Amino acid sequence: MSHDSPIAPEGVPFIISAVLITSLCHYFGWTWATVIFGLTTLFVTWFFRNPKRNPPPDPKAIISPCDGKVIRIETVEGHELLPGPLKKISIFMNVFNVHVNRIPYDGIIEDIHYYPGQFFSANLDKASTDNERNALIIALGNGEKMIVIQIAGLIARRIVCWVAKGMSVTKGERFGLIRFGSRLDVFLPPRTNVCVQVGDKVRAGETPIGEMP
Repeated sequence: MSHDSPIAPEGVPFIISAVLITSLCHYFGWTWATVIFGLTTLFVTWFFRNPKRNPPPDPKAIISPCDGKVIRIETVEGHELLPGPLKKISIFMNVFNVHVNRIPYDGIIEDIHYYPGQFFSANLDKASTDNERNALIIALGNGEKMIVIQIAGLIARRIVCWVAKGMSVTKGERFGLIRFGSRLDVFLPPRTNVCVQVGDKVRAGETPIGEMP
């Protein structure tokens, strides 16, 4: 299935349902319901938008995997999937952000780990360990690795991942999405130069969040 269409394929059933409900309301002459569900249709279509993005030409740049706001930057001793130290960057996506996720750096998907869990608000620290999440381990080809973790949020109930173990991936490539509000955590090699700050707004596939020395 192609993932470069203007609307993410996973959004099509939601859009069709909203259109059908709007049409029924219009047929029965329910004006206010027609307006409400018409606006809902527009919002759902806009939510699942899948715009084209152009990664920066710098081969050392590590780009943001999602649209949103940087809410945490720290050095951690390690992660259960990768020994440390590691540099962790957490990015929060609200319902108004594009929710298609992109690969931060060229590499090979070494492994994928899915964890069922809770649905706490994605901006809370405990969301990283307690919420439903999906972790990609990406081998960077220089002996180093990074982890990109999709984390479901308060109202998100579906993490979608389009890549598989063993696949070669390129910077800026679409790899999945999370429905209706969420967060991504990125764990980078310790020598990475982080080039964002807490509070910065970032765009998936375009904004550098770090640089390999």
